[in-house]
Amino acid sequence: MPDAPRTYLLIDGENIDATLGMSVLGRRPAPEERPRWDRILDFAHAAFDQPAKGLFFLNASSGQMPMSFVQALLAMSFHPIPLSGLSSEKVVDIGIQRTLEAIADLPEGDILLASHDGDFLPQVERLVDAGRQVGVICFREFVNHQLTELTARGLRIFDLEDDLGAFQTPLPRVRIIPLGSFDPSRYL
Repeated sequence: MPDAPRTYLLIDGENIDATLGMSVLGRRPAPEERPRWDRILDFAHAAFDQPAKGLFFLNASSGQMPMSFVQALLAMSFHPIPLSGLSSEKVVDIGIQRTLEAIADLPEGDILLASHDGDFLPQVERLVDAGRQVGVICFREFVNHQLTELTARGLRIFDLEDDLGAFQTPLPRVRIIPLGSFDPSRYL
């Protein structure tokens, strides 16, 4: 059990990668187009002004792990969590749900969840209602609508590109831009 307040950063790697590939780029991302996970962990340390613990969930149901990626995560101080199960199971989602429930049972601990998925709604809602600081890291235009409704109760939404600067170059996104943050030079 942790001895000091901390932020738990839970990464739904499958969901972030699939959304980036299918919805943003329309193809499989090249290595240089993927998020800079070290920047995301740095953001987690700063977001709620306390130490962060990065948990990166991976689907290892095939019996294989991307060892070079796992080693890179370890070098960045993430804790890779390779889960396996039946091919019909959403092992990553179930693992994250169980982890969110375990965090809710701790006396303290705040959460940043990198996902767009509504499968975590009951757990996120429980944590928000318990007064925890809870944020979702995502591409804002693709996050589950029911999660965005929780912003009225305290959930914070952080955009991977705009708020975290997690990418090396601008992504080809079409989204609503608040006038105050509109930068026309991006389009010139």
